[in-house]
Amino acid sequence: MELQVVAKKENPLLKRTEITFKAVHKAEPTPTRDAIRSELAKQLKASKEAVIVDRSVSSFGRFETLGYAKVYKSKEEALSVERSHILVRNKLKEAEAKKKEGEKVEKPAPAAKPAPKAEGKPEAPKAEPKPEPKAERKPETKAEHKGEKPATKEEKKPAERREEKKEAKPEAKKAEPKKKEAK
Repeated sequence: MELQVVAKKENPLLKRTEITFKAVHKAEPTPTRDAIRSELAKQLKASKEAVIVDRSVSSFGRFETLGYAKVYKSKEEALSVERSHILVRNKLKEAEAKKKEGEKVEKPAPAAKPAPKAEGKPEAPKAEPKPEPKAERKPETKAEHKGEKPATKEEKKPAERREEKKEAKPEAKKAEPKKKEAK
C-alpha cells in the first residue's frame, strides 16, 4: 500500500492536524483502518495512538481509497475531543456493552404513566352502555349499519366515475372509425 497525503491543515484550537489522504493498493484488498493509521503514523512521525482515521472510502473498480484522518499531539487530547463511536472504530475505546434480552430492567416510570391516565378518564361512559338492554342495542347497530352503507357507496362513486370514463373513451374511439368507414 502506498499512502499519499493530499492535503494537510493545522487546527490549533483543537490541537490537531487534519489530513486528507489517498491510499493506492494495487493487487491488495482495501486497507484496514488499522493499517492506514500505522502508515500515517510512520509518514507523519507521530504515535499510532494519536492518529484517528475518521473515514475512508474506496470506489468500485479502482485501487484507491480516499479518506480523512486527524493527528493529535497525544492520545489524551484525542480521547477528549473525538466522538466516542470514532474512538471505538479506531480501537482507542471499547464499545459499551448492551444489555441482553434476558436482563430486563424494570421501569417504574411507564407503570406510573398509565395510572394517571386511568384516573383522568371518567367512568360514566363505561357505566352507560352496561345498563342498556341487548334488544335496544341491536336496532341501533342495524340503524348505524344502514347509515354506513350509503357512506361506503358515496366513497365508491369517484371510482365508478373513473370506470365510466374509461368505458366511455373506448366507445368514443370505436365510434370514430365507424364514421370514417361510412364516408
